[in-house]
Amino acid sequence: MLLPLRMLLLCVHFVLASLLGLLVSICRPFNPDNSRIAARFYAVPAQYILGLRMRLDLDGVLKHQRPAVIVANHLSNYDLFVFGHAVPHRTVTLGKTSLKWIPFFGQLYWLAGNVLIDRGNAIQAKKAMLTTTDTLQHKDMTIWVFAEGTRGHGKGLAPLKKGAFQMAINAGVPIIPLCANNYVRGMSLNRWRSGTVAMRALAPIPTAGLTLDDMPALMAKCHAQMKACIDELDREAGTTSHKA
Repeated sequence: MLLPLRMLLLCVHFVLASLLGLLVSICRPFNPDNSRIAARFYAVPAQYILGLRMRLDLDGVLKHQRPAVIVANHLSNYDLFVFGHAVPHRTVTLGKTSLKWIPFFGQLYWLAGNVLIDRGNAIQAKKAMLTTTDTLQHKDMTIWVFAEGTRGHGKGLAPLKKGAFQMAINAGVPIIPLCANNYVRGMSLNRWRSGTVAMRALAPIPTAGLTLDDMPALMAKCHAQMKACIDELDREAGTTSHKA
């Protein structure tokens, strides 16, 4: 009985949080802090609706020196409610253009100043990347990227895509790896305490002076650090795979 009740409450909460965030964004369209405020609207109530225990070590991302590129692992659709705790001031995200068609949420996402990218249109994607580079260099903002490009569903960290690293190198800003345990492995929404989310921000990885020739090594370094951190968080939270 707990699962359907939680799903119902979560759906109602999603609509209400989207409407509230949309109202804020209409009052101050494209304000770079809209995303952080909307993220809290989603995350804080959802933590209690879902019955998640949160273990957060986020000073490295919430108190970071702007600008930067945040690279986070992507686990499930619940990430909207989980990672909302970790969005710092003046942060926007990169997302697919298809997001704009989600009622209320899509309009909020656009008005919050996030960047929509059509991955099937190379010209538009390149233009969006140039825009984000300018944003990082001149507008005192941070960009958040789920660099795997797709949800992992608790199967571990997938290879990282180039976009986030290209942006960081072109703008000369650091990369901040942000890691969450594979919480979906152990999450059971039929239990009162459904699971544990452990999240940690790692030390910034500088990119000043690097060129695109250095990108493969930079990507490998970031991936190795994130994988080691996620494995540690899994052990701490008890979400280690049975195959591990």
